[in-house]
Amino acid sequence: MVTEAAAARIKELLSTKDKPYLKIGVRTRGCNGMTYTMNYAGDDEKGKFDEVVEANGVKVIIAGPALMHVIGTKMDYVHDRLRSEFVFENPNAKGECGCGESFNV
Repeated sequence: MVTEAAAARIKELLSTKDKPYLKIGVRTRGCNGMTYTMNYAGDDEKGKFDEVVEANGVKVIIAGPALMHVIGTKMDYVHDRLRSEFVFENPNAKGECGCGESFNV
């Protein structure tokens, strides 16, 4: 799920690029095992097992290998005096590192 705040920020970011999608994946990294990746993507960058999700007017590609790790995850965008960042609330995560950058399932 992509919140309205996240969708607004994604639209803003995509408007500066020649890419119609934001592609989300996971990779091994960090002190707790996995971290989220986000890249701009075009139609030619959709993999055979990737899933396209449309929410609040934006299209997000979920990389095939990440699907099982991000099912049910809520993507939000937080902007306050201390930070401006995308935040992932993953109900499948069994643990996170102290800074919240990495997780395990």
